[in-house]
Amino acid sequence: MLNWQRWFYEGMYRLSRPRWDTGITPPEVVALVESSSSRGRALDLGCGTGTNSIYLAQHGFDVVGVDFSPKALEMAREKARQAGAVVDFHLGDVTNLDFLRAPFELVLDVGCFHILDATQRMRYADNLARLTHPGSVFLLYGFNRGGLLRNLGVTSEQVQQQFTAHFVVRRVEQGAYRGRTSAWFWLSRQ
Repeated sequence: MLNWQRWFYEGMYRLSRPRWDTGITPPEVVALVESSSSRGRALDLGCGTGTNSIYLAQHGFDVVGVDFSPKALEMAREKARQAGAVVDFHLGDVTNLDFLRAPFELVLDVGCFHILDATQRMRYADNLARLTHPGSVFLLYGFNRGGLLRNLGVTSEQVQQQFTAHFVVRRVEQGAYRGRTSAWFWLSRQ
């Protein structure tokens, strides 16, 4: 990650409750979990304060959460403790996950991939391929490109291009969040 990104996110967690930290697990994640009886290991990339990691742990997953903000992880650990949830939180960069061992049955990214540049995205995708196995599910949420932050965001074509070597895009659902277009992507490992 770029240093300005680290400073920005760490500052946001230290000075306020960031707008993206709603404390509510998205209905897309809930629906995915409720529609499947299989459980296993789950990886929450860019886990922030742990809302989704805790939800997954409370629903039978063995969860690893990764974020590069020490403050967000401090908050996540406290939330997990209060909820009685066991989550293995790690301070780390989602483009360098050498410390993790495969396989994960579920990988979740709610708003992390879309801030990465092209080189970071390649490393991210390589890590994902290494950490999953055929049948693993990858649920990705990201803002579309455009608006004030023209260089941030991701298109359906970029997701397809970045992950098709190892994943199949099963479904894309376009939407909006606070006036900005976004999309959910359901992928499965080939």
